[in-house]
Amino acid sequence: MKKLAIVTTHPIQYNAPWFRLLAERKKIKLKVFYTWSQTKESVKDRTFGKDIIWDLPLLEGYKYTFVENVSKNPGSHHFFGIDCPTLISEITDYQADAILFFGWKFKSHLKAMRHFSGKIPIWFRGDSTLLDEVSGFKSKIRRMVLKKVYRYVDKAFYVGKASKAYFLKHHLKEGQLIYAPHAIDNNRFRDDDFKKYKLQAKKWQSELRIDNTCVAIVFAGKFESKKQPIFLIKAFMEANKERKNPLKLLMVGNGPQEAEIIHIIESDVNIKLLPFQNQTQMPVVYRLGDVFCLPSKGPGETWGLAVNEAMACGNPVIVSSKVGCAEDLVRSGSNGYVFNYESNQELVSCLKSLSKDGLKNMGEQATRDIQGYNFQIIVAAIETELLKL
Repeated sequence: MKKLAIVTTHPIQYNAPWFRLLAERKKIKLKVFYTWSQTKESVKDRTFGKDIIWDLPLLEGYKYTFVENVSKNPGSHHFFGIDCPTLISEITDYQADAILFFGWKFKSHLKAMRHFSGKIPIWFRGDSTLLDEVSGFKSKIRRMVLKKVYRYVDKAFYVGKASKAYFLKHHLKEGQLIYAPHAIDNNRFRDDDFKKYKLQAKKWQSELRIDNTCVAIVFAGKFESKKQPIFLIKAFMEANKERKNPLKLLMVGNGPQEAEIIHIIESDVNIKLLPFQNQTQMPVVYRLGDVFCLPSKGPGETWGLAVNEAMACGNPVIVSSKVGCAEDLVRSGSNGYVFNYESNQELVSCLKSLSKDGLKNMGEQATRDIQGYNFQIIVAAIETELLKL
């Protein structure tokens, strides 16, 4: 049976389920090499400013190892944060038929890619885009570096149209690119026959004094500049000035802009604030509203998996033009809206136009559309490529 090694920094709630699915299908053998060994299932999130421990099992159902990381400042936030002297020897001992790397901007990942290049097929999984690129000297230097890095890559698994364009720009060929879309566990967000999540959401709405006859918008994410939570709040307030039936806005999260947000919304009874919610609670959180909004300006909103989650819950979505998944997932007027990330007026106009009935129909379409983005497509793409070797 063909053997695949996956090299990634730490357990992630969006990847562990399809690692498990790969193992369950038993078409190939899999072992994951985690290189940020000190953290295991707890991750120090620098934006939230605290340890995040996901309340879903991230290490069950597949083989893995934590490679010793000797970095004095371990983490995925800088190149020398991943320093694993035994990574190459451990992969060698495993005798993989191919190695799939997540991320190259780490000392040991790049060293391993260079070491195994030409010996074992090197695969890469990434979601970078050109959406945030600006012309200039730095961009030219970066492109030169990236072209050299991607020479080590035999196959790249791209997540959508924007990431495919990125790989092509850096001299990977069409034949090297394999479609493996970003996905979430759609079934986990689907309600059961007893509408458990919907009933929990209604109870929570009542506690928050959100009238379910009005249109409610949900933002869930870090309160940081790139996600533009304050931009959304100001657009929301302006839109409400001209509506007979006021919108409601639920801001869910924490982050560096939290104090400023609290100050801005303190006199607005139509805006509610909730702290960070863990994964098992998110199917209820999205159902607190009629529509989900991700107004990011970047840099770095390379996809936005919260959009997948919201759509799987039956919510239409409002996203900015800087959100990486916009071109793939969102069809304006059908399952959501896309607005220019710089245009306050475009977002205001969108919010002013929202209606309960219209959003219900769009949400049903969103649920249908997101079914085409699932873990089965990812694992089938990997299995197909490995079995060709």
